[in-house]
Amino acid sequence: MTIHYIDAGVNLTSSQFDGEREDIIMRASNAGLSKMLLIGCDLRDSDTALQLAKKHQYVSTAGIHPHNAKDAPHHFVDKITQLLDHQEVVAIGECGLDFNRDFSPRNIQKDVLEKHLDLARITKVPVYLHEREAFSAMKEQLESTTVEGVLHCFTGNREALEFYLNYGLYIGITGWVCDERRGAELQSLIPLIPDDKLLLETDAPYLLPRSLSPKPKYRRNEPMYIHKVAHTVAQLRGQTIEHIAKLSVKNFNRLFLAGKN
Repeated sequence: MTIHYIDAGVNLTSSQFDGEREDIIMRASNAGLSKMLLIGCDLRDSDTALQLAKKHQYVSTAGIHPHNAKDAPHHFVDKITQLLDHQEVVAIGECGLDFNRDFSPRNIQKDVLEKHLDLARITKVPVYLHEREAFSAMKEQLESTTVEGVLHCFTGNREALEFYLNYGLYIGITGWVCDERRGAELQSLIPLIPDDKLLLETDAPYLLPRSLSPKPKYRRNEPMYIHKVAHTVAQLRGQTIEHIAKLSVKNFNRLFLAGKN
């Protein structure tokens, strides 16, 4: 029996996929993936993600990643608002805070995130949030507003998980959980995520599951490997992989598609 998945976060616009997108999509489909959420990381990327979503009957996000916050044009909120008019654009982001790499100054990251959150509050569109080593600052900004959404690629500690869940966010789990070294803390937290708040995502081409064997030649992640994330999550929760896949699909549809129908 084929298990059906939705990948709740794919960087299909990445240059790592240039010249191979059709093959990657075919392999994903053969692996049981019925839908993908294509991530936009800046305005041009968001446009490209939308066009790919239209072509392949997927959905996409529109926003500016914290790494790119320093280059955000003054009109970016207007542009995202225009993109939200398209049926395929179901989330605002990827937006957030990244104090691990600090590719953009922190004050600019916070300002750009605030504008995304304001737009999400006004439009009632979910946010697709990125947070790395910036929990305190993210917590402060979220506490000043009320939005729906997902904390994408969660890698935080128990305090962060409990806050995000109590706030009402969904939790996106990637191949990070398949790494017995840096993913050990995350593995211990997986059973604490309620069934109705769990989403599976690959974040491809990044975060190739370490548990994958044999490793692909180019060590590049693809959506077709989402089953490895599901397998590890199922083991950690004492649930079947079929159950994990079904609840993730149900949660995805509830969060991102209910308002579009």
